[in-house]
Amino acid sequence: MDSKKVIAAANLTDDLVVEILSRVPFKSFCRFKCVCKAWLAFASDPHYHRKLPKIPTGLFHGGNDGSVAELASMSPNDEEINGALTFLPHHEHLEFVDCCNGLVLCKYKTSYASAEACRFIMCNPATREWRSLPVPDTQPDPTEFVGDTFLAFDPSWSAQFYVFNFREKFDGYWTLGINKLEVFSSDLSTWIVDAAWSPFIKICNPHHFIGGVLYVHTNGGDILGLEVIGSGIPPRHFIVKLPHGHSDLVSGCFGQSSGFLQCALPEESGHTIAVFSLDTCHSYKWSFKYRLSMGNAFGRDDFLHIDDEGWYCWLDYQIVALDSERKVLFLVDKVRMKLLSYNIITGKLSEIEDGCRTDYLYYVACYSKLPVLSSFEHTQETC
Repeated sequence: MDSKKVIAAANLTDDLVVEILSRVPFKSFCRFKCVCKAWLAFASDPHYHRKLPKIPTGLFHGGNDGSVAELASMSPNDEEINGALTFLPHHEHLEFVDCCNGLVLCKYKTSYASAEACRFIMCNPATREWRSLPVPDTQPDPTEFVGDTFLAFDPSWSAQFYVFNFREKFDGYWTLGINKLEVFSSDLSTWIVDAAWSPFIKICNPHHFIGGVLYVHTNGGDILGLEVIGSGIPPRHFIVKLPHGHSDLVSGCFGQSSGFLQCALPEESGHTIAVFSLDTCHSYKWSFKYRLSMGNAFGRDDFLHIDDEGWYCWLDYQIVALDSERKVLFLVDKVRMKLLSYNIITGKLSEIEDGCRTDYLYYVACYSKLPVLSSFEHTQETC
């Protein structure tokens, strides 16, 4: 393109750019979002959001039929995506671990992996790129228990991805808390180890990665934040309290809106869900956004069950994902054994599929070719 055309394109108004982008295929739009930060911002700007191509969504989970993974799709565009990940080498020996912003993390099953084998594989189901990760250099410790592993990838923040592998202290009977953190950085293609941990922090789902910070729920009812600082440097960790009046996120989930972390939490009666947004710029304080009526959504009011001793012990539903951009909440109805989507604007509840899993992970397809995957694709098929 000559200089005159470049200047002419730069002078286009935002309204005209959005009008043009709204007419391109969705896959093309996904690639065009990487052109500049202004075009990326259009995707989350409420003024332009309705005109732009809608993001196809689904939910990943471990396969029930022996396959590594399954994709509960909500869009015809997802039909091209290999949700079973059969394009991966030795896919029949893999287990689904995590997904984040279009990337999926798997690991070799214990019975298959050897000391020489690559333990983790990263892939993009939309482009079928994949990459094997090296085994951490740290030696197994008999006093440690292999804990949770989380994938961290935010293309609006960085083209790099990270894998957080937690190891917990084990006393022979119980896990006591985080003992060590191994972090894989795709830019260095190596693991770094952070051993400076209190043995009393224990983590669990849900989790979310946004703007270089991984947010993970802890068993103590708080949120553990891990901020990626730079290559070769262990992440900075800090604690964020849950919104006032809430002490647990077990039945809740994380989401994001316009770059801000949000959480959806069922309130005490189970009849309503409160959504909060976190101020990450200054005080790390939560602000209340809106409240949703689950009684209207499900058409019933008996959400809490009572155990034999008279205690209210669990809800009839589980919140598995919050898509604030599309104004959709994803829930599992434990009574009817179904995965559902709830439109926050219209209040409509729609069935996605039968089944009663609670480990669904929200998936948005990423059609962009990623150097951190493509440069390593098919280089380690023998792992």
